[in-house]
Amino acid sequence: MIIDLPSTSTSAINKALIDLRDSGGAVALGRVLTLVVITDDAHAEDAISAANEASREHPCRVLVLARGIKRGAARLDAQIRVGGDAGASEVIVLRAYGPLVEHGETTIVSLLLPDAPIVAYWPGPAPDDLRTDPIGRIAQRRITDSAESRDPAKALEARRATYREGDTDLAWTRLTNWRALLAAALDQPPYEPVTSITVAGAPDSPSTELLAAWLAAKLKAPVVRARTRRGTGVQSVRLERPSGAVELIRPDATVATLTQPGQPDRRLSLARRQVKDCLTEELRRLDPDEVYGEVLREGLPQVGKKVMSARDAEHAGKLSGSRGAAARQAAAEAASAVVSEQMKGTPPERERSDGSSPVAGEAPEDAAPARPARKRAPAKKATATKAAATKTAATKATAKKTAPARAPRKAVQR
Repeated sequence: MIIDLPSTSTSAINKALIDLRDSGGAVALGRVLTLVVITDDAHAEDAISAANEASREHPCRVLVLARGIKRGAARLDAQIRVGGDAGASEVIVLRAYGPLVEHGETTIVSLLLPDAPIVAYWPGPAPDDLRTDPIGRIAQRRITDSAESRDPAKALEARRATYREGDTDLAWTRLTNWRALLAAALDQPPYEPVTSITVAGAPDSPSTELLAAWLAAKLKAPVVRARTRRGTGVQSVRLERPSGAVELIRPDATVATLTQPGQPDRRLSLARRQVKDCLTEELRRLDPDEVYGEVLREGLPQVGKKVMSARDAEHAGKLSGSRGAAARQAAAEAASAVVSEQMKGTPPERERSDGSSPVAGEAPEDAAPARPARKRAPAKKATATKAAATKTAATKATAKKTAPARAPRKAVQR
């Protein structure tokens, strides 16, 4: 249900929420936090959709501050969404115009849930310094997305220069699966140190920079940054060790191949994560992300000192060709498809009409009825009976001849 409140005030919005709670049963009980989304009119709906999906795991009150045109008179339009239009939360969309655009914190302060943590989320360009932003100052967690900035590298540098505990970036959250796979690969024998690192990715991908910074900070090895085409994101990681290289290559945006010495290649699902999944993950914790802070402070300055193109990295032996990896992956997928078709050709075990599986040795319901046992011919039966009778008579005659003669009875004297 959506309720529009044009040219309204925060007191009128609170009154409408109380009326909804009393009449329609829309309650604020069970809300664990207040999520404040700072965006504009053009990107408001996408941000609301992501917040609704995240609220299914984290019930919260979502305050969307959609900043409009700064010119004109001060005006506040509101919209309340509950029920199916708000996921597992209640969404309050605030569209500010005129001077109110610069005073978003005064607009939302009376709508915050009491005694609940505040999480601020900028789905688009964020302020250069979150410490001085009015909404950033009152929030316990501050979520940005450097990938949505016009200059992702510059935005990432601003995050490093102004980092404060509680800051995080969705460009870092998109690396969760990459980090888990690489950590699991290095957690297997042989336990050898990594001598060099090569990370290939697009120049407009802040996730690639953060992944290289994380590896540099944790493995204490030199990092080579290889550039790929724009828009490809993170493409591959190569970790050199004395026994051989560990390489994780994603030629497309869906499936990756993990190569390790002495082991067969493994194909892994490594699709690009959606915003709703990243936002849901970040809302699971309200404490500072210490690893992210360490990567910004210590790892990021080590990245960018040695940068080359992906082709030059391949010629230097620091990187495997993405085309070769794509060809091997396509061949493996074709072989899997052949095996799948062969398995589909095997007739499946039939089930009974009630859904249960047949007992071993039991004929299926739609099987043809078994033929009855054939009766023996009457002539043969008569012959067998006559032969049995003859044999019995001969046996009795023989027994009679061989039996001893009985003694005569004596007269009984009375």
